[in-house]
Formats: sequence, C-alpha cells, structure tokens
Amino acid sequence: MARIETPRRVRGTQDIFGDEQRRFAQVLDTFERVRRLYCFGRVDLPVFEATEVFARSIGETTDVVSKEMYTFPDRGGDSLTLRPEFTAGIARAFLTEGWQQYAPLKITTSGAVFRYERPQKGRYRQFHQIDAEVLGAAEPAADVELLVMADQLLRELGIAEGVTLQLNTLGDAETREAWRAGLVAHFEAHRGALSEDSLVRLDKNPMRILDSKDPRDRPIADAAPDIDAFLTAEARAFFDAVTAGLDAAGVAWTRNPRLVRGLDYYRHTAFEFVTDRLGAQGTVLAGGRYDGLVESLGGAPTAGVGWAAGVERLAMLLAEPAAASIDAVVVPMGAAAEARATGLVAELRRAGVAVDMAYKGKMKQRLAKADALGARTAIILGDDELAAGVAQLKTLASGEQRQVAFADLAEALR
Repeated sequence: MARIETPRRVRGTQDIFGDEQRRFAQVLDTFERVRRLYCFGRVDLPVFEATEVFARSIGETTDVVSKEMYTFPDRGGDSLTLRPEFTAGIARAFLTEGWQQYAPLKITTSGAVFRYERPQKGRYRQFHQIDAEVLGAAEPAADVELLVMADQLLRELGIAEGVTLQLNTLGDAETREAWRAGLVAHFEAHRGALSEDSLVRLDKNPMRILDSKDPRDRPIADAAPDIDAFLTAEARAFFDAVTAGLDAAGVAWTRNPRLVRGLDYYRHTAFEFVTDRLGAQGTVLAGGRYDGLVESLGGAPTAGVGWAAGVERLAMLLAEPAAASIDAVVVPMGAAAEARATGLVAELRRAGVAVDMAYKGKMKQRLAKADALGARTAIILGDDELAAGVAQLKTLASGEQRQVAFADLAEALR
C-alpha cells in the first residue's frame, strides 16, 4: 500500500498555538477593551471583495495591487480578491449599506488579511490586523482621537516604551498638487540618475520615490523639497490643530517630513508608530486621513481617517504571557464518582467556574495534571464523598484540604 504523504502548511501561513496564541489573544482582547473606552462600534467584513474595490481604492500602480493581491475568478466569471487591508472594504460598505446616516461613524474591525509577498519574521502571506476608522468627520479632532486611542492601546499592551509616533502633513488637495509639481520638477532634473523603478514612479506616482530604498535614488530623494514650502494656510492650521490636540492629551510625537502616502485621496495627517525592536520591520501601527477615498469609489465627498496594526508584530513585542490558569480540576476516583463528576462539571461551568476533568491515572498523576493545567484547586470525588454529598477541595499551592457540600462548590471556588 502506498504511503499517504501528509499535507504541508502553505508557505507564508501559520498555526498559532500555545504562548504565541496567548500573545495574539492579548492583543485582540486589549484592542476590544480600548475601542469600548473610545466608544467605537465593531464591524465584521467579507474576507473577499470585488477586485475593483481594491484596484480603485489602493491604486492600480501600487505594489499591493500590481504584485501582492490574491485575485481569482469565481465560477460566475467575476474577479474577486482576498482583502489585503480593511479600509477599502469599510469604505465600500459605508456606501453600499447606507451607513452615511450614522456619520460621523466610529468603527473598528479585525481579522485575517492576505498579501502575496516574501515571508519573513513578523510578515506572512496570511496575517492579521486590527483596524480603527472614523468616517464623516472632517475635523482634526477625529485625527487626534484616533492617535490618542492608538497610543493608549500600545500603553495598555505594555509596549509603548521605545515606540515613537512619527507625524507628517500631506496638506489639502491644493497643497498636494503644488508639492507634486515641485517633486516632478526636482526628479526630472535628475532623471538620468534615478533607478528604473523610480522612473516608472516619476510618471505615475512621484511621491513614492521619496520611499525608495535604492541607493541610486536616496541622495536625490533626500534633496527633494519638503511639503512645508507648499502648505496652504488652511492645511497648516489643520496640522497645527492636530499637534496641539496631541500635546493636550499628553501624547509625544516627532515630525517626519519624509513620511508620505502616494495615493491622491490621502490628505492632511499621515502617521506611523515605529520601533527599532523589530529590526527592519520597524512600523507597528500606521494610518492617516483619506478624505478622497469614498469619492474614488463613486460616493459623495466624505472625510475619513484611520489606522491599522499587525497583530503578529504587536504580539512579538509583548512580554512573556502569563500561563493559562483555570479555577479547578475535578478528580473522580471510581466509576460512580466519574458518573457524578460529569454532572458536577456541567453545573460548575454553568455557574461561571472554569473547570476541567482529570480522568486517567493514579491520584498522584491526576493531581500533577491539575497542576500542569494551572488549576488553583483540585476537586476530589470518591465513594465516601458521594455517600456524604461532599467533595474534597485541595488547594494545590499549599496542599490544604477541606470538605465542601456539592451545593456550595461554585461559591467556594469563586
């Protein structure tokens, strides 16, 4: 008989288990707690969308759309794409589900996202993000609230130390147009020295040259004009309001005039929380204002601002998670005790007590299992206990033991 080969895990995916899963869950639990403090609602979105949702919103010329998306035809011939991020899907839902009536809409989501790129530490082809957005609020106060929320999330996760908020302004539409013209003039003057990729960007998306890692481009990009020379009075006032709000909330920030977003629908605030604790993958949370996004999908002009963070990257920064613990483990000795223990376990769980059962082995082995599971107490049942209607409660840390009536077990364990 031919040997059946076990299927392998697909490259760039992960099975999240044990300590790693506890870190992962800690990020999501903390995010859920913080979003409630800031009165953000929760939305869950489809894992796939019509391809045009991402092509029109993220941009046909970006690496995400041109190289990294998982796109496929379904059986009806429609082109679908696994979501590479959340913002475009939220903007689509805002339009198709009539959420304009709730504006300003403050919502969060989380889940798996997909990008076909070279897997490396902290970066996978299926990875996970948390995401927070405000739609329909044109005021700088929305930017401030999201930034303060992100700062509090990092603090409550215990990873804020060594993480820096880098902040920039992309100006309004008039500012961006003038800056773009200034960048094109600068890069055109050095066209002969630019890399091949940057020559393509020069025609389609010149701001992305500022992000180039190619050594040929760096001196030219570093000498390019900053946006400050092109800011309108309105754009400068918006950025001043954001920084004043951060100062008032006690959130430290630093200006990074080279922090950009290449797509035309981005406006005003752009930001990244960065650290040197992840090697080359220094960004742990990033976002910005995208006042032109909903319009690019066919809607009315709608203000928007948001951020996203990779769950895996945040989890990598966490301290060693506490071992899992439960309230008690039931140790039944004998067939009659096992039968009673099944009902007892169900009763305790319904009363809100976290309990497990130790079925196999001698008493010493079962108590060892209870200890390994992180239980505080062992509930020991034998024929004598059944006859008296009591259980022996053994505190595993001290060895102290006492009798408790079945009816009083839940209260005793609390």
